[in-house]
Amino acid sequence: MARLRLGLGAVFAGAATATGWEPYSLWVIQLLGVAALITLLRRTSLKASFGLGYLFGLSMLSVSIGWIHVLGLPVAIALIAFEALFFGVLAVGLSLVRTLKGWPVWAALVWVAVEYGFSHFPLGGFGWTRLGFAAVDSPLAGLYPFIGVAGVSFCSALIAQIAAWVIAEVVTRGSFSLRRLTVAVVPLGLLLIIGAAGHYWTPRGEAQDSVTIGYVQGNVDGVGVEAMGRARSVTNNHLSETITLMAKARTGQIKKPDFVLWPENSTDIDPLVDPLTKQVVQTSVALAGEPILVGAVMSGPGFDERQTSALWWDPDKGVTARYNKRNLVPFGEFIPFRDFLLPKLPILKLVGAQSIPGTTPGVLDVTLSDGRSLALGDAICFELAYDKTIYETITAGAQVLVVQSNNATYGGTAQIDQQFAITRVRAMETRRAITVATTNSVSGAIDDFGRVRQRTDEFTSASDSITVPVQSSITPAVRIATTLDLALTLAAVAGLLWAITRRFRSGRSTPASP
Repeated sequence: MARLRLGLGAVFAGAATATGWEPYSLWVIQLLGVAALITLLRRTSLKASFGLGYLFGLSMLSVSIGWIHVLGLPVAIALIAFEALFFGVLAVGLSLVRTLKGWPVWAALVWVAVEYGFSHFPLGGFGWTRLGFAAVDSPLAGLYPFIGVAGVSFCSALIAQIAAWVIAEVVTRGSFSLRRLTVAVVPLGLLLIIGAAGHYWTPRGEAQDSVTIGYVQGNVDGVGVEAMGRARSVTNNHLSETITLMAKARTGQIKKPDFVLWPENSTDIDPLVDPLTKQVVQTSVALAGEPILVGAVMSGPGFDERQTSALWWDPDKGVTARYNKRNLVPFGEFIPFRDFLLPKLPILKLVGAQSIPGTTPGVLDVTLSDGRSLALGDAICFELAYDKTIYETITAGAQVLVVQSNNATYGGTAQIDQQFAITRVRAMETRRAITVATTNSVSGAIDDFGRVRQRTDEFTSASDSITVPVQSSITPAVRIATTLDLALTLAAVAGLLWAITRRFRSGRSTPASP
């Protein structure tokens, strides 16, 4: 019965933690779930800790990323079962550092280290469920431009571990020390104050200029994995909505754009190879009278290969700049170990041609119709979850940020709101306004403080324009957050080695006081 209670507790703690992400956004409940996990691990063996952590992970992931089932139930089961292993490892790490003096700090470090692990490994990682992505509407959100997602994850985990310590002191041990509580709580109070103040902080330097972006959500004709509908229909839809966008601009309903933003996969066939697709895009650009950033599926570079690309299509010169998506989705855009797996799993043929990642930051050096030069930063869909990709786009000179996405497969699921929340986080981190175009699943405009200025509905055709500042300033987070992430991870490793050494020498593991 005791094991059953612990197991159920882990399941409930995992579900509570999952409520921190959209569509729930209950960050307080999330932190209580995180606190509950380490509380459940008191005086458990390392083997039992792994089991409890695994149950926690299964529950948390089933609630938070259960939307992956649209790719097929076996895919969802396999992904969740694998990713939950990281939380088993997390629980073992938490149990080990629980023996150290000041364990709430060490436990927070271990949490960040495990996030570092599943955000990088295997196959580039899947960092969708980091605590830092759930704090977008919390008092910690003001810390994003200073310490980035990794730093906010650490602060979130630290608050939860201190809550667990207070529970252990007051409820379990029946003791309470005002001095020790003050030592623990005062730094957190300062963090919250800095976080609140950070909501109003901007980097030095005024915006040098402004640019008006027209964004188009053309909608798709299919649903689920067949969302793109018939060949070329998605491109035709974006032509139609571009006509609507420019009609609104020319009749004064919206501000006339300097360029038009189409989403990822707004062409499902290479427009430089297929004459009909090229004609539709060229017609769209001619009607707009302004350049269009086209999200295109491109053939090559080799046989049976493709790339997801952004093409800057000038009305007079055609394609003058191109960015190739760097972070690809395993089994969605490419097949790992393709030569080995494809013959054994014929269903993988549905993935299509093997996608090849780009190798350079997402900055396109372009020229607007009025002759102005612009360094346009672009992130394509799931790239939003990868810190290095976003930070390198800024340090490579991006003055304006846009996001192109094709979330049509996940329409009607929590994935849509989760990605939009991550986009808001990136706006806060970089202090860059971000304009989003998707095929049919929430486009819009987010200002440099993460506030939503415009937002479309799902499953509709929509378009609008937004004027955003042209900026060159770089936040501390962009400069240091990846180094901070690694440093916190290495500190966690050091703490674990210390705990293991102590455990080996003493032959026992008794929880220590902070």
